[in-house]
Amino acid sequence: MKNILVTTSLLLTLLVTSCVQKSYKKTVVFTLDVSKIKSIKKVGVRGNDKPLSWDYDTQMKEIKKDSLFQITITGETAYKFTEVKFVVNDTFEFKDKDNRRVIFSEKDTTFYNAKFNKR
Repeated sequence: MKNILVTTSLLLTLLVTSCVQKSYKKTVVFTLDVSKIKSIKKVGVRGNDKPLSWDYDTQMKEIKKDSLFQITITGETAYKFTEVKFVVNDTFEFKDKDNRRVIFSEKDTTFYNAKFNKR
C-alpha cells in the first residue's frame, strides 16, 4: 500500500511540473507616431506583460520633437504575443475597443511601429 502511495505521489508531481511552459526573454522596441496630436505633454504604454501594467503608464521617450516616441521593453513570457494600448495626455487609444496585439518576432527583438489611435 505504501509503494502505491509513493508511486502515485511521484506520478502526480511529474504531471504537475511538466505542464509548465518554457518562458523566453523577449524585447520589444515600441515606436509611436503622435504627429497628428497637438500639445503633447506625456506619452506612455500600458500592457499585459511585466514590466508593463494596465494600472499605470510606462513613459515613452521623445525621439523626434512632438511626433515620435519610443521605448524598449524586455521581459519574460511563455506567450507568442502581448497586448498593449498607448496613452497620450492620459487618454487611452481605442477606448472600449480591442487592444493592440504585438506578435513576437522569432528573433530576440521585435520592432513595433504604430500611429496613435490608428490600426
